Amino acid sequence: MKISENRKNEHIQILIADEPPIYGNGLRALLENEPDFNVVGIASNQTATLRMSQERKPDVLLLNVRMTANDGMDVLDQLQTLNISVRPLLLATSVSGPQLMRALLLGARGVVLKKSSAQTLFDGIRGVMIGQYWIGAEVGTSMMEGLRQYHRSGGGTTKKGAFGLTPRELDIVSTVVGGYSNAEIAQKYKLSEQTVKHHLSSIFDKVGVFNRLELALFAVNHRLVENDAG
Repeated sequence: MKISENRKNEHIQILIADEPPIYGNGLRALLENEPDFNVVGIASNQTATLRMSQERKPDVLLLNVRMTANDGMDVLDQLQTLNISVRPLLLATSVSGPQLMRALLLGARGVVLKKSSAQTLFDGIRGVMIGQYWIGAEVGTSMMEGLRQYHRSGGGTTKKGAFGLTPRELDIVSTVVGGYSNAEIAQKYKLSEQTVKHHLSSIFDKVGVFNRLELALFAVNHRLVENDAG
C-alpha cells in the first residue's frame, strides 16, 4: 500500500481544455494509460478552464490553442492576470511563428501538434513538468522564424540585471533570439568563438536551460529580450 501511495503522489496532474467533449474524453483515456499521469478534469470553454485551473490546481494544462467558442490565447492571458500557477502546453492543428511567439509571451511552455505521436505528447508533458520548453521538430521552423521576426521587430532591448546575467551575457541572449550562430556572435562582438561558448555555458547555468533553443524560448517567456515595437 505504501508503494501505491508514493506513486500517487508522483502523478502529474493534468487538466485538458479542448472541445468537443469527445476529443477530451479520448485524450483522457490515452493519458491515463500512462502510470504517472492523472487527468483532473476536462474543460470545454474558457470559463471552465479558468475555474478548474484555480480549483483543481493541475501541474500541466493541455490547451487547445483555438477552441471553437474561445481563443486559447485569451485563456493564457487570463491565467497570468489571475496569477494561476500552471504549465500550459498548447495543442494545435498548426501554428504560425507569430502565434507561437505570442503564446510564449503569455506563459505557454511549448506546443504539440495534434498530428504528433502519442509518445511526443507524453514527452512534452514530462518535459514541461521538469522545467523544459517543449517545441517539437514539426514546429521548429515556425519557431525559429517567429524568433527572427520578434528580434527584427524590436526585440533587441534586454533587461538589465535579469537572472544575474552580465551586460555581455544579455547581449548574447539577444543575438541567440535573433538566430545568430556562434561565429556570427563572435564577429559581432569581436570575441573568439571559444569565449562565446564560455558565455553561453554561463548563461545556461544561470537560467537553467540546456541548449540554444531552450534559451531563446526562456528569454522570450521571461521577457529577457523586450519587444518595444508596440
